Amino acid sequence: MYLTGIADEASQNIETQIEVTRQLGWNAIESRFINGKNIHDLSEEAFDQVCETLDGSGVHINAFGSAIANWGKDVRDDFAITEAEINRTIPRMKKLGTRFVRVMSYKVIEGVELMAKERIRRLQLILDAFSAEGITVVHENCMNYGGMSWQHTLELIDALPGIKLVYDTGNPVFNRDRSREGNHWQDPWEFYLNVKDHIAYVHVKDCLNPLPENGNKEVYTYPGEGKGRVLDVMTDLMKSGYDGGISIEPHLAAVFHDADSNTGSKEDPIEIYLKYGRQLMGMLDSIGYSHQPYQP
Repeated sequence: MYLTGIADEASQNIETQIEVTRQLGWNAIESRFINGKNIHDLSEEAFDQVCETLDGSGVHINAFGSAIANWGKDVRDDFAITEAEINRTIPRMKKLGTRFVRVMSYKVIEGVELMAKERIRRLQLILDAFSAEGITVVHENCMNYGGMSWQHTLELIDALPGIKLVYDTGNPVFNRDRSREGNHWQDPWEFYLNVKDHIAYVHVKDCLNPLPENGNKEVYTYPGEGKGRVLDVMTDLMKSGYDGGISIEPHLAAVFHDADSNTGSKEDPIEIYLKYGRQLMGMLDSIGYSHQPYQP
């Protein structure tokens, strides 16, 4: 098992991302935003500069946290938008030797037809494009079709042989369970147990349910201090022999999908990131779950 993180939550400056990664004793970054743009949306010149900065640093990009089919994309949009993102992403991942690309299954809009078949058709095209280049596609249980419940995630697994999952420990805490009647939060432990056989990558996030006392917004916490069952998940991953990546996504200084969410902290983003990583390592040490450097 190796540790990594979405280091833009410390800074969108690549030099700082490298530095905080080194300070944690890690050698991998899950790349998402650099200087205000997703890594697949940077200009060629800016991307080349990122590669030059990484070269010789000892730090690698283990995954792309892409915006492909994410919570900001409508399944009714022209598929050319997705194709363009794919076509920009693949050569950049190959240049960096990156193995995993995070995708989603398009946003869910209340009162609008879900169009499940169209989502699956598009995801198949996404999967085919990356798989042809030896890149593993991992779908995240976020605010998208597959994130509506563990049953919706397994629907995608059944329909799309070859797709894998990135399981986010915190996302079920603030997402409604769309498989049930009524207004119920998802159960993170139930979600994890039902999808664990398909997990190829893990995000560690933790938070409290959006409740009236929190202004009906989720409150993000350090790992183990929320409702995400982080310790239980880490313990089960260890016992199951999981040896993939575990990536921190604190959301304590920045919440990319919701500017109004309660981050619960006014600390410096760099200090938050470092504290978050160290707290996770302390948790892992307490259960004897050892980690190794990322092997590019």
